[in-house]
Amino acid sequence: MTKEQRRLNETRRKEHAWKKWGPYLSERQWGTVREDYSEDGNAWDYFTHDQARSRAYRWGEDGIAGISDDHQVLCFALGLWNGKDPILKERLFGLTNSEGNHGEDVKEYYFYLDSTPTHSYMKYLYKYPQAAYPYTDLIETNRQRGRQALEYELLDTGIFNEDRYFDVFVEYAKAGPDDLGIRISIANRGPEEATLHLLPTLWFRNTWSWEGALPSRFCQRGRWRV
Repeated sequence: MTKEQRRLNETRRKEHAWKKWGPYLSERQWGTVREDYSEDGNAWDYFTHDQARSRAYRWGEDGIAGISDDHQVLCFALGLWNGKDPILKERLFGLTNSEGNHGEDVKEYYFYLDSTPTHSYMKYLYKYPQAAYPYTDLIETNRQRGRQALEYELLDTGIFNEDRYFDVFVEYAKAGPDDLGIRISIANRGPEEATLHLLPTLWFRNTWSWEGALPSRFCQRGRWRV
C-alpha cells in the first residue's frame, strides 16, 4: 500500500481530513454569475477584470496557483509584478463573452503539472511575460475580428519573443492534513537579466452578512503580504 493510498483510506474513514486543503481557489471569480448582482443579469459587464483588484467579491475569491481550505475561509495565492505592468498580476485575464470573436476566452499560459488525489502534492506552472501585459491590445484586436477569423492570442502579440518571460513553478506538499509546505521556483527564460517582484499572499475570504439590499459601492479588498 502506498502512502497516498493510506491517506485516501484515512480520508474515507474520516480519521484525517487530507482533502481539507486543495486547489479550491478559482482563477477567475470576476465576470461570473456568482458575482452578478445586476438588474439585467449581464454578469460579463457588471463585474469586469479591471474592477476585480479593488471590488469585494461576495461568493468566492480568485488567484493564480492558489489553494484554500474546503470552505474557502483562508486563501493563498501568488501576486506577481514585472515592474512594467500597470497592475499586479493576481488573477487570470481573459476576454468576456462579448469581447472575444469566439466568445469567452482566457488569454494566459498556465499548466497543472501534477497532483495526487488527496492533493498531498501539487505542481503548477505559470508563464509571466517580462514586458507590460497587452490588456488593451488583446481586447481591441479581438473585437475587430469576426467569427470566421482566428482568435488573437497572447502569443500573437509578440510579448514572448526571444523567450522574454518567467517560468513560475509553484509546488505544494503536505506533511499533515493542516501542515503544508510551499516552494516557489522562478526561471528567467530570456536572454537578459530581468526583475520580478514576488508577493505570496494570504487572506481571509469576505464572509460578512449583507442583510438585504446589495450595496453598489466598491470595497477595498484587504490582503496580507507574506
